[in-house]
Amino acid sequence: MRAAFVTPGAYPVPAPRGGSVERVVENFVPLLADSLEVRIYGRTAKGLPRRGMLHGASCERVRAPGRRAYLTGVIAGLRAYRPQLIEVENRPRLVPLLKRKFPGALVWLHLHSNTFISGKAISPKELRVCLGAADRILVNSCFLKADVERRSPRLGAKLGVVYPGVDPAWFGGPALRETLRNAHGWQRRQIVLFAGRLIPLKGVHHLLAALPALVRRHPNVLLVIVGSPFYGSSRTSAYSRKLLRMARPWRRYVHFEPYVSHERMPDWFSMADVAVVPSVRREAFGLVNVEAMASGVPVVACRVGGIAEIVEDGVTGFLVNPRYLDSELPERISVLLEDEALRTRMGALGRERVMERFTWRHTADRWLAELYRDL
Repeated sequence: MRAAFVTPGAYPVPAPRGGSVERVVENFVPLLADSLEVRIYGRTAKGLPRRGMLHGASCERVRAPGRRAYLTGVIAGLRAYRPQLIEVENRPRLVPLLKRKFPGALVWLHLHSNTFISGKAISPKELRVCLGAADRILVNSCFLKADVERRSPRLGAKLGVVYPGVDPAWFGGPALRETLRNAHGWQRRQIVLFAGRLIPLKGVHHLLAALPALVRRHPNVLLVIVGSPFYGSSRTSAYSRKLLRMARPWRRYVHFEPYVSHERMPDWFSMADVAVVPSVRREAFGLVNVEAMASGVPVVACRVGGIAEIVEDGVTGFLVNPRYLDSELPERISVLLEDEALRTRMGALGRERVMERFTWRHTADRWLAELYRDL
């Protein structure tokens, strides 16, 4: 069976400088190659051939000066490939178009967030048409599944949950912890890590607001903020500049590390004592929670979206109520900073949880289970 995976076209595959959707595709689709003939469609990029292989999956890259040109190139490639299944990544509007162009193929929609099903992106009426045209709709959390059902009732058996994951061999290496800390001069610091995009949704301002309370209880604390507003870029934004202003009176206790490639992120997790994910709304999954847990680092996160499906409160970290974030966030972080044995135990249980359900192999197996159910 031939299956095609159509990425949004914003980034190439592989996407070394960003693109969360593309990163999911590049990690789990090659694992399907033992069961299917798979091909990934993405955009061209410097240094990548127009056609190539990625760990058993073929890749076809389309010149993309604009959205229309990208779609035209993808459709031409699909006509030549003649897949029995076409999966559209995170773009519901493409589903009816591809269903008309390829009526003999199954057309699936894989939603990685609710960004493109929100009222700002698409009208409720058009969304129902697009979702209705899909033969199957995969989502990355039970939270997102409920959101889709609320927006378009009666989808029923079309919906399936396929969690993304991590490569556990890539994370969880503490061997370099002290070496990396020494290189930064952080030998005696307790490191609280945030990793992600610097956008209001991620709630970094709440973490900075908690810093004075943390400093009073833990004079050696260091808040390390890794990320930038834009994928693959160190450009600033009004919000990131606001964060810098908030941090200015506490510069001894805050370190900003702009853009860090995904390949280097395990180093930053290995240095952390606690990882904090203060997202306050609309977090469909939150892969950074899984990455921290795979690294053996306990997580303090908001109980929003799909995060509660990842972090087990009181076991692999703590979940805080977003309504009481200002008080609960510094308190939960402090509990972990004060108790090394608790951090070690939660970190170990977090990695165990990842190994049991949040690896890319699990993602591929769940995807195949959805295929067999469809067939």
